Amino acid sequence: MTVSASSSAQQARQALAKRLADLCRDAELTGLELAEHCGWSRSKSSRIMNAKTPPSADDIRAWCRTCGAEDQTEDLIASLRTAEGMWVNWRRMERAGLRQAQEARLPLYQQTHRFRSYSSWLVPGMIQTQPYTTAALQAIQRRRGLVDDVADAVAARMERQRVLYEAGDRRFAFLIEESVLRAGIGGAEVMSGQLGHLMSIASLPHVSLGVVPMTPDRERWPAEGFWIYDAAQVNVELISGYLTITQPSEVAMYAETFAELAALAVYGAAARALITSAMNTLG
Repeated sequence: MTVSASSSAQQARQALAKRLADLCRDAELTGLELAEHCGWSRSKSSRIMNAKTPPSADDIRAWCRTCGAEDQTEDLIASLRTAEGMWVNWRRMERAGLRQAQEARLPLYQQTHRFRSYSSWLVPGMIQTQPYTTAALQAIQRRRGLVDDVADAVAARMERQRVLYEAGDRRFAFLIEESVLRAGIGGAEVMSGQLGHLMSIASLPHVSLGVVPMTPDRERWPAEGFWIYDAAQVNVELISGYLTITQPSEVAMYAETFAELAALAVYGAAARALITSAMNTLG
């Protein structure tokens, strides 16, 4: 199941377009008159009001000034930024390096009480060892040609893991595909340490760790990795970028998928057996 990368963002853009259209009507202006006042092409205001063309911050300023609604300018620009931030390609997100991308998520982690994470590619960042994180981020840095701030990014991720160990009333549910246990990130020594760490994590009273076994007859196939934060937000890591979902109906779709995958997973002794089996293949 993959929710369209543009679905939540398009909802936000349409809501912004409607607010701008309402301002135009309240000012008793036609779209053509507004465009003329702003010095735009005849069709620009219509494209903005129909959510076909996103406005820029300067467009919003001109729009509000023309409609006599300058008191709404900053709020509308904030709505624009929200819509823009729902879908971010990796290059844009990591243009200043990997450390900033790691630090940006800390406030969300601190305010969340129920974490649900599903991963089909890597061990989730919250339960990675430092060597595993280093190997994974080094690979990303080289592949994407980013500034080499891997050491700082690793430190930021390790700092973020404090949320797990200072849990309080927080609860964490991690689901990983069995293939993740055999992915070989960083080599045998790194993977051995990481798999041993999973054993320790699974023993924490506020943590549930499930492994979805590789079987030939699965009816629910692997999906893209995602995090659910309480019932308010989902973040999805796709090949092309980072998706933030806040529409309740879409969040519910991911929660349903998580429940279906959780029903396929094994826990406790059965999960430890799969982890041990993967460790034994490392030699």
